[in-house]
Amino acid sequence: MNHDVPTEVPPARASSPREVLMVFLRLGLTSFGGPVAHLGYYRDEFVVRRRWLDDETYADLVALCQFLPGPASSQVGIAIGLARAGYAGALAAWAGFTLPSAVALVLFAYGLSAFGDALGSGWLHGLKVAAVAVVALAVLGMLQTLAPDRTRATLAVVAAAVVLVFANVWGQMAALVFGAMAGLLLLRDGGGPGKKPHPTVVSRGAAITALVVFFGLLAALPVAAVATNNQSLHLIDAFYRAGSLVFGGGHVVLPLLQAEVVPPGWVSNDAFLAGYGAAQAVPGPLFTFAAFLGTIMNVAPSGFAGAALCLAAIFAPSFLLVIGALPFWDQLRVQPLAQSALKGVNAAVVGLLIAALYNPVFVAGITRAADFALAAAAFLLLHLWRAPPWLVVALCALGGAVTAAF
Repeated sequence: MNHDVPTEVPPARASSPREVLMVFLRLGLTSFGGPVAHLGYYRDEFVVRRRWLDDETYADLVALCQFLPGPASSQVGIAIGLARAGYAGALAAWAGFTLPSAVALVLFAYGLSAFGDALGSGWLHGLKVAAVAVVALAVLGMLQTLAPDRTRATLAVVAAAVVLVFANVWGQMAALVFGAMAGLLLLRDGGGPGKKPHPTVVSRGAAITALVVFFGLLAALPVAAVATNNQSLHLIDAFYRAGSLVFGGGHVVLPLLQAEVVPPGWVSNDAFLAGYGAAQAVPGPLFTFAAFLGTIMNVAPSGFAGAALCLAAIFAPSFLLVIGALPFWDQLRVQPLAQSALKGVNAAVVGLLIAALYNPVFVAGITRAADFALAAAAFLLLHLWRAPPWLVVALCALGGAVTAAF
């Protein structure tokens, strides 16, 4: 059987929050390479290996989270945990995937001088090479299932071209809108079987409440922070807005955070840049950079308290938006017209992955012939030898260190 293309997904069953936590904890300890690579790890774990959901449902979740502001890979994880074990499962998925990198960055903040020399070493570049293999495997698998015919493959390539030409969040949004419109025009088969609803425990009332809370906090926090001049509220406001208003993933949030914490003197620019370098070297979502910033604040709260406060504030919008959007998204995606549009969107999602495979993944990871050879070996191990991703990541880090020495 081809393990890359699951042919049948067993009926959904509930998981315990502990099971969700342990699965995401392993991913949180091994998922290097940024949000695009994370989506590749997720697909391998939840579509191919565990078959918790099928490729179509997974791609629908990815498409939804691409439309939402905030860290897409974390939001996909929250949605999967929510479907498997309810609200406790959503929290368990977030904690397992997020806390390893957050803890690592807090420890780095406490020992900044000792870790400074390691940031530019060869093993770090090896992790970027591993991401090339992971994303390439994800592209291959999703092409086979989501763009298997000439029409959808063409849509994927056009979407990739749009994203590469317009290399910003508007290009990504345009590619997804193009995919939806093309799906409505070109992929209306007029009556295939409907999709099964994505399992969710969120009611419409709970979803509306979450959206009201999201927008209410966005409006009220700045007013409360100015009115009270409370430093904790200022921190919560700054990091909540960063998690609410940034499209395009973790790297896009960095300039906004720098503008929030450096000019008022909360964090020095040198410390900010050192933390940014460290954030590239740890697994998990780049939004955990907030934990580093909270730890090294020059004003109270700082240390572990500051880390916890900033981390909770920057991820709170993701929980509220996923909970608020899922029931309406699920009702929409089972409609025939929506199915046609989503076929096109899913093909466009493949195009987004193709574009990301080139830039930034390939461009950052493959800078010489030895890198290409290492990436090819990693792809071989993942695709044909079925090696676990964590082992491939470790071998790439070792290979990067060895090649850098020569």
